[in-house]
Amino acid sequence: MGNPGPGGWAALLRYGNSEKEISGHDSHTTNNRMELTAVIEALSLLKGKCTVRITTDSKYVVDSVNLGRAAQWRLKGWKKSDNKPALNSDLWEKLLDASARHDCTFLWIRGHAGHAENERCDEIAVRQAKAAAEAVKPYAGSKG
Repeated sequence: MGNPGPGGWAALLRYGNSEKEISGHDSHTTNNRMELTAVIEALSLLKGKCTVRITTDSKYVVDSVNLGRAAQWRLKGWKKSDNKPALNSDLWEKLLDASARHDCTFLWIRGHAGHAENERCDEIAVRQAKAAAEAVKPYAGSKG
């Protein structure tokens, strides 16, 4: 799928021996927005304060949280250090609020490197992106 374009996201929540897969799509989005959405949606399902390990192949998400960039953007009114607007501030606001309710650790892993859960989420997200692309295709019999 193009970037921007149709996109999908997926997350796997695990507690003990229980697992839950969640996923969704958007007809016009970016890969960064989908990465953020996956984390936000996963965190939104947690009841009460939890200790959470968020494992993702998104350096954008992990570095922006772990290096304090997103928190700084928020403090500066969603401006980056170069004073340009921070992208995806609507989602960063949600992620920072959601992660503040929990004890979160953000861990980066290399994508497409055999990490079973990451590969599983990637497959689901790709299916969701294809579903989003199909949903926006014009009707074959239409004119114009």
